[in-house]
Amino acid sequence: MRQDDGVTDRDAAPFDLASMRKQYRTEGLSETDLAATPVEQFARWFKQAATDGGLFEPNAVIVSTADAEGRPSSRTVLLKHFDDDGFVFYTNYDSRKGRDLAANPHVSLLFPWHPMARQVIVTGTARRTGRDETAAYFRTRPHGSQLGAWASGQSSVIAGRAELDASYADLAARYPEHERVPVPPHWGGFRVVPEAVEFWQGRENRLHDRLRYVARPDGGWRVERLSP
Repeated sequence: MRQDDGVTDRDAAPFDLASMRKQYRTEGLSETDLAATPVEQFARWFKQAATDGGLFEPNAVIVSTADAEGRPSSRTVLLKHFDDDGFVFYTNYDSRKGRDLAANPHVSLLFPWHPMARQVIVTGTARRTGRDETAAYFRTRPHGSQLGAWASGQSSVIAGRAELDASYADLAARYPEHERVPVPPHWGGFRVVPEAVEFWQGRENRLHDRLRYVARPDGGWRVERLSP
């Protein structure tokens, strides 16, 4: 291996990736196990993930978007609310995901609950939350996180870490602890309204259970089983 590649033999991963796999030996998921709606089913699984799943951040979710030309991108955010109206996360509206969703509201959410051999995949459309809802959530954030929402021009190119730290220090001086920080106009929530929600349960021999709720025109849901 050439030294100028930036990777040496010592850096090479000492793993046989082709043979890396786990055998899932969890209980299955049947149609009779499911709740009446995907949000009810998600609430069941989320409670288990948050209490017994051994997950560092059970509300971590991978958000996948595509721009107007169809170029995809993904990132991890934190889910902050869910109910019958959808799944809510917050971000900088000028970030890449914010710009993507402004041009193309179709979105996918993936909850990767690997220790439980489970995934939940939500597909739907995203719309901005109201400013009152955004402000109510913003007030629950730690003071430093409120300042961070102002300090970071998310997804923009910066000269270096010092620029970000200087911006934060300036804001910390302007808004000391216990001082009310205004909600940034470029920051707020997205609510993902689901059109389909898949519940994936790992099973032995890669014969996984995949049950998907699909929205019906009358407002109800139909359930279909997908081949693994």
